Amino acid sequence: MDTVLSEIEARVLGCLIEKSMATPEYYPLTLKSLTAACNQKSNREPVMALTEEAVASALNGLRYTHHLVYQLSVAGSRVARFAHDAVKQLPLTDLDLALMCELMLRGPQTAGELRTHARRLCEVESVPLVVETMDGLAALQPDAMVVKLPPAPGHREPRYAQLLNGEVDAGPEPGPPPCPTPLRDERVAALEDKVEQLQSDVQSLRTSFDDFRTQFE
Repeated sequence: MDTVLSEIEARVLGCLIEKSMATPEYYPLTLKSLTAACNQKSNREPVMALTEEAVASALNGLRYTHHLVYQLSVAGSRVARFAHDAVKQLPLTDLDLALMCELMLRGPQTAGELRTHARRLCEVESVPLVVETMDGLAALQPDAMVVKLPPAPGHREPRYAQLLNGEVDAGPEPGPPPCPTPLRDERVAALEDKVEQLQSDVQSLRTSFDDFRTQFE
């Protein structure tokens, strides 16, 4: 890439990757669908309130500067749609893509959090596999795509962050680790992610219906 991505460009790219893997039946996305995806309250950190104009501007940067997105027309529809071209432009496998997507959408995360969240996009066999994948992306030359961060204050596990936005502020030095507590039940985390995915699916259905209706206006 010629330059680093802006925060909005990373959100737009992350949403395109997410929808291509999680809900391919609604992909590629219209500008309206993409804006709704960027502004979702689930699976997003931070939550944004972007306008269609801001998303369109980010799309232009991703298309003409970074060459990570392209526009296409769908037969029978007058509405332009957009798709990502990240696999051709970046050295990413499906697993790499899913993990990078989660980092773009949710910010820095531990390997365990990444495994739980990315399983909605593709199969993630184990936490050690996530660690191995993150280490590989951190070692890429000439430009690493991931950096390993210290644990968040009050936590034990290191976190990972994507570098498509440039250098990452590691934050304050962590304090003493807390007393050992039981590990978070992965089944609860999986159920939370399922609820978030269902909310996302409902939003996608609503947006797709709106797009369908606009074709006849």
